[in-house]
Amino acid sequence: MTTSIADIKIPDSKLAVEAAELLREHGDDLLWNHSNRVFVFASLQGNLQQTKYDPELLYISSLFHDLGLTPAFRSPDKRFEVDGANAARDFLRSRGVPEESVRLVWDAVALHTSIGIVEYKEAEAALMNFGVAYDVVGKDFDLISDDVRQQIVQAFPRNHFKQNILNAFLEGFRHKPETTYGTINADICELLLPGYQRPNFCHHVLHSRWEE
Repeated sequence: MTTSIADIKIPDSKLAVEAAELLREHGDDLLWNHSNRVFVFASLQGNLQQTKYDPELLYISSLFHDLGLTPAFRSPDKRFEVDGANAARDFLRSRGVPEESVRLVWDAVALHTSIGIVEYKEAEAALMNFGVAYDVVGKDFDLISDDVRQQIVQAFPRNHFKQNILNAFLEGFRHKPETTYGTINADICELLLPGYQRPNFCHHVLHSRWEE
């Protein structure tokens, strides 16, 4: 049965269903609802801008974008975005997806928090970044009407999302806070991780081993 939310069809190909099952298996309701909202918000923006994009690849990117936070996919030493991107790449390659599509999804997932860069990548990456920013910080909030927003939240509830997502982020990288250096994730460590001191780039420059 086809499922549509706010006139956005949720992809139901074999590949899309398997990706959804993977998130369902290893994620929780928080990541499930967030990832699906991201896809719908991203798709609405794509339609509003009349942007050509691949709904299946956008959906899979959305499903994998936070998978690197989960115990099954988090590494000891990589940014969580890279962990999710690597998981998506392994998933797609194992199913014979063309390398160009694999690269596109990898970029979309790996760069989804790289503000100022990802917006200029391919449509799927730029749109997913919009969906993430819309759901997490309410960027350009009025672009989507109250009625449409409520349809989406009713299908994929927020359930104290503001508080819960910050803790979910921290759990994904509290064992490797050094990977947040130079990213927005350092803000989370600074707020929630006791004893964390944010590294300072200027300090690294001025105290490098160069003599001059």
